[in-house]
Amino acid sequence: MNLFRRERDPKMNQTELKARVRQELLAEQYRETGKLLLPVSVSNRHVHLDASALVCLFGEGYRLTHQKDLVQLGQYACNETVTLRGPKGTLEKVRILGPLRPVTQVEISRSDCFKLGIKPCLRMSGDISGSESLTLEGPNGSLTIREGVIVAMRHLHVPSDLADTFRLKNGSFVSLITQGERPTVLMRVAVRVSDKALLEAHVDTDEANAAGIVNDMLLRGVCEDTL
Repeated sequence: MNLFRRERDPKMNQTELKARVRQELLAEQYRETGKLLLPVSVSNRHVHLDASALVCLFGEGYRLTHQKDLVQLGQYACNETVTLRGPKGTLEKVRILGPLRPVTQVEISRSDCFKLGIKPCLRMSGDISGSESLTLEGPNGSLTIREGVIVAMRHLHVPSDLADTFRLKNGSFVSLITQGERPTVLMRVAVRVSDKALLEAHVDTDEANAAGIVNDMLLRGVCEDTL
């Protein structure tokens, strides 16, 4: 494999390097044992802004500032945060993730929905048609979005070059099996295959708290076609 050549690539940050090494080791283990282990990340509430929303909330000419890189290529957490205001409550210091997107999207948990006073709308990221509305408040102003507030479906990012290795197809589903004091099976984890993906499952804070999941934990994966 070309992993060590890429390690010397100055454009590769340490987060990406760690993720690439990890997924290659897990792929090799799968080839040898048939045991599918998948790294998981706990996704806290966050916001994706479009260009017009950024201007409204932070002012003309403002640019998001980088806090840390995320595993998925090109994605990063920003230093900037906003307040979310719903009919019944507010959530402060909600992190913005970059880069800017074509449409503003807010991803929160079911518990957050209850606090804000809005209906939980379970969707895949990007599928916002007919979803919930709320108000975003920044240091320069506020913005009410007509739709775009979702509870993200748990999902698994898989790089295209490893999809065949793991026998996973885009649009299929896997189950994640946890161990420990509160063993849990998380079913209907949507598989998302992409050339830009690195191997990583995403669950929200409600799911993680219920099952005792923490960042970078390795969970056993089972293709639901085989159940």
